[in-house]
Amino acid sequence: MRRFRRSTATAAVVTALVAGATTLSMSTASAAPVIESVPAEKAGALAYYCGYHGAVTPPTISQGSTGNAVREAQCLLRFWGFSVGSSGVDGIFGSATRAAVVDFQRTCRISADGIVGPVTWNRLRNGC
Repeated sequence: MRRFRRSTATAAVVTALVAGATTLSMSTASAAPVIESVPAEKAGALAYYCGYHGAVTPPTISQGSTGNAVREAQCLLRFWGFSVGSSGVDGIFGSATRAAVVDFQRTCRISADGIVGPVTWNRLRNGC
């Protein structure tokens, strides 16, 4: 049952991200997620998640890192329109992912060091 709820919630998050600006909340009366549409002008208050790593601020990652935190960062970079290389979301923080992070950081006018730390995670989740 837990696996079913988790896959349902993950599918709902992916659907929400593909559909555009939406909010995702869990109803206390049901295990099923509830998705509501939000007008575009209110979309800035949302936090975006791809479903690979659910922490608000995942661990700091940099070139050479691997795993779900990297997948989450790559997915969010793609969501914001930055290419993470021909391999796509592969969980490997290589040179293409680093270049995408630096470009994203410059776009957001934050320190462009290629490291995804707390400030960069916040911008990936909430936009520039």
